Amino acid sequence: MSTVLYDTPGPKAKVRNWIYSAVFLVLLGLALWWALGLMADKHQLDGDKWSPFVTDGQVWTTFLLPGLLETLKAGVIAMVIALPLGALLGIGRLSDHAWVRVPVGAVVEFFRAIPVLMLMLFGFALYVQYSSVESEIRPLYAVVTGLVLYNASVIAEIVRAGIQSLPRGQTDAAKAIGMRKGQTMTYVLLPQAVTAMLPALVSQLVVILKDTALGGAVLGYGELLSMSRQISANYSNTIPSLIVIAALFVAVNYALASSASWLEGRLRRSKKSTGAVVGVAEASDLATGNNSAA
Repeated sequence: MSTVLYDTPGPKAKVRNWIYSAVFLVLLGLALWWALGLMADKHQLDGDKWSPFVTDGQVWTTFLLPGLLETLKAGVIAMVIALPLGALLGIGRLSDHAWVRVPVGAVVEFFRAIPVLMLMLFGFALYVQYSSVESEIRPLYAVVTGLVLYNASVIAEIVRAGIQSLPRGQTDAAKAIGMRKGQTMTYVLLPQAVTAMLPALVSQLVVILKDTALGGAVLGYGELLSMSRQISANYSNTIPSLIVIAALFVAVNYALASSASWLEGRLRRSKKSTGAVVGVAEASDLATGNNSAA
């Protein structure tokens, strides 16, 4: 039995894989031992470096939780805007009309080629010069703008690739019963493509959440990572604060990925006809409506 990516390994290959795994684990253990030893020599494992996260509630109420909320705020706003915008751009790239397909393709390729940090800096400069956005919330606007422009372009490519990956027979069958292209896209292609696109979309949402840290590093946005500077300035524990913040990022991204995996599993277990196959009555109504309109 084999998978899509590779054939099932034989006895020798299994032994070889076990050896490779054992060697990797040993090397990883040695690297961790070396890193912990180095931290111990620099007194980064001392109890007073870590105790504020347990004994001092102000570390959480003043720095970590507000920073986490700002990270989630920028990330969620960018996701809410980038997802539908990316879907529209992806569908636009599949248009039969060149006057739609070509400009949309140019926009997608342009913003996909520019680093997201540069888009944030451009956005910040534009808000300074040509808007009345208050300085307190200007970094948030710039971070969201950069994240939306870049990630909507990437999501557009994910949507386009997901729709094009479906069998050609799906479109042909929809045309055979008289469905227009918009109806084919809405009732047949998109519902099936969503399940196929979900892993890539989730990965991009995780990227959005992590890239909020760029705004804190460059624009002074008060997101989670930027709080490490304030914590280390007050408690002189730079490495422990970065480790705790990294753990918070891991927890949030893991929760997001787990939720998406649950949703994907539910979609796959749901009724196969959901969106993928139009029922007889619905097909008759659509065909009747098309014939009437004709």
